[in-house]
Amino acid sequence: MGFMPGQAHSQSKQPPRISAAPGDSVWVIVNYVKADKRAQYERFVHEIFWPGANKLSKDEQKVFRQTRILHPTAAEPDGTYAYFFIMDPVIRKGNYDIENLLVKMFGETTAREHFKLFTDALANDGKQYQLVQSRH
Repeated sequence: MGFMPGQAHSQSKQPPRISAAPGDSVWVIVNYVKADKRAQYERFVHEIFWPGANKLSKDEQKVFRQTRILHPTAAEPDGTYAYFFIMDPVIRKGNYDIENLLVKMFGETTAREHFKLFTDALANDGKQYQLVQSRH
């Protein structure tokens, strides 16, 4: 059943998301995922990586709270699927390195296994955009 007007929409008990103020940096990372690896990629992101953030320091967890993930609704012309990560706002000196974060979460051996799930699902190097929030 979908969300209905007037119905309480419950989320996990996380602090409200902060959006960039004018002049703040915002990053958009686009990962292109192979069509046959979408389930693997989504499992990595939502069942391994994001829950693993609970093992990190409060400062490192803030990186996750200020990052949104957008799922594709259709394939790209080349048959891949584009997943967008929006870091809004970017935390100066924040740790955004997936491999490094996995090691902190799970240790070297398990991190290597999890990172392989991530990299094997990728179709190419993707795209990265470094942007600045406008005044509107």
